[in-house]
Amino acid sequence: MNPPDPLNPRSKVMQTKTQIEDLQNYLTDASNMPGGHAERLFVPETAEDVAEVLREANEKGVPVTISGARTGTVGGAIPFGGYVISLERLNKIKSIDKETMTAVVDPGVVLADFTKAVEAEGLFYPPDPTEWSCQIGGTIATNASGARSFKYGATREFVIGLTVVLADGEVLRLMRGGVFSSEDGLVELKTESGRVIRAKIPTYLRPDVRKNVSGYFNETPVDAIDLFIGSEGTLGVITEIELRLLAKPEGFFSGIVFFNNEAELLSFVNEAKANSFGTRRVLSTTPSVEATTTPPNQGGELKRVDASLIEYFDDRALKFISEKFPETPSDAVGAIFFEQETTAENEDALLESWNELLEKHGADLERSWFTTNEQDREKMRAFRHALPVSVNERVVRNKQKKIGTDMAVPDGNFAGFLKFYKDTLDASGIDYVIFGHIGDCHLHANLLPKDDAEAERSRHLYGRSVAQAIMLGGTVSAEHGIGKLKAKYLYVMMGERYLNEMAELKKAFDPKGILGRGNMFGLEYKL
Repeated sequence: MNPPDPLNPRSKVMQTKTQIEDLQNYLTDASNMPGGHAERLFVPETAEDVAEVLREANEKGVPVTISGARTGTVGGAIPFGGYVISLERLNKIKSIDKETMTAVVDPGVVLADFTKAVEAEGLFYPPDPTEWSCQIGGTIATNASGARSFKYGATREFVIGLTVVLADGEVLRLMRGGVFSSEDGLVELKTESGRVIRAKIPTYLRPDVRKNVSGYFNETPVDAIDLFIGSEGTLGVITEIELRLLAKPEGFFSGIVFFNNEAELLSFVNEAKANSFGTRRVLSTTPSVEATTTPPNQGGELKRVDASLIEYFDDRALKFISEKFPETPSDAVGAIFFEQETTAENEDALLESWNELLEKHGADLERSWFTTNEQDREKMRAFRHALPVSVNERVVRNKQKKIGTDMAVPDGNFAGFLKFYKDTLDASGIDYVIFGHIGDCHLHANLLPKDDAEAERSRHLYGRSVAQAIMLGGTVSAEHGIGKLKAKYLYVMMGERYLNEMAELKKAFDPKGILGRGNMFGLEYKL
């Protein structure tokens, strides 16, 4: 704690740091983007602390970068001058209510800690980004998703209330369903002090994909709370969050299935997806059953396939994983990891349904792995996470670079996009792996160049992949956000007109443009 400053009473209760050695950890994130620097770090303990810092910064025109756990991969938390506000001390789980199935948390709560606390109450919070050391506030700022978004959707689906401090220190309290945009795209919000903010919703068409975090949310009519979810710290600072929870599933059936033929793997995925979507449509029309619950114990519902996740690993990914799991078949062309919630009543029937589906599509059942046991499920999750760990270990060991894609395309164009990935990358001669959320038509291609020349070619291939995804009606960022590193690709996707519309929206909430400067769009769009 710094000594009290008689000219700054805030310093009596809030940490502030200016020394480079104290700031160093706050100047980078998982993107490893170089060049971060800042004048001052604030570590507030209350929402009022946040408001005071913002009022000061706004008066001086000083840029402010919000820092969470810094697990992002697009440079969103990296400051280039100005102040950093770390939310690490706003870290309380304020309530978990079993009756209403809701929770109220501070933004600095770590996702893993929150998930554990929720499950201890017999409840379930589905969003599961790969890095569980992230903070809840960061998952809201990026609308984080992950594997289970295939069934449950991204973080947005579970946010029902937000308290947001704006750039000038004014406070907004937002509840889902409280304020919607008008037919002509205008939204009007009133701060706690009574100030009215009017904003125009951007008019760009969103791509027809299930995962997309490229730009401000604008589905018409827009619930005002959704403007701040996925806004990457550019509209305000989230200081309190209310979340919707679900009942904890009774059990799970999990499988890691190996295939010796890629066409059969893809046909299995297509039918598993079709069956899952069909089940949800049936359940959504059943008055007593939510679409997100386990199929009811009646009649034919017992055998309905409804995967909560469908994940993919190509043959190169499996070779990486075999370093930690030597039992991985060395000749498999790919693997699928899937899960479905079960009950004691439907478990046997569901296992039978999945087995029939796998046999139909030529899965290598003798060498595949299945379980309903929680301990074995942990091993399967470890298998899933072994890939990024092994890739990162090799990158560090060989002092390599890693360039990872994050595009998603519509269902009908997915097979073509996957073929584009493989044909293009095979022809390049650059080492790579492909894995990820095939259920959402969203795969990560990790390019692993061995020298600077290959790194330059990899960046060129990334740009080609962006262009291909856009041509196929997809998005340049499915789950990792835009940040600073992908701003140029958002321009390619949207063009100057729509970035100007985004800038107009930002100006309504942050007239001086101090928040998240450089995130999503560059300073040239500051009005």
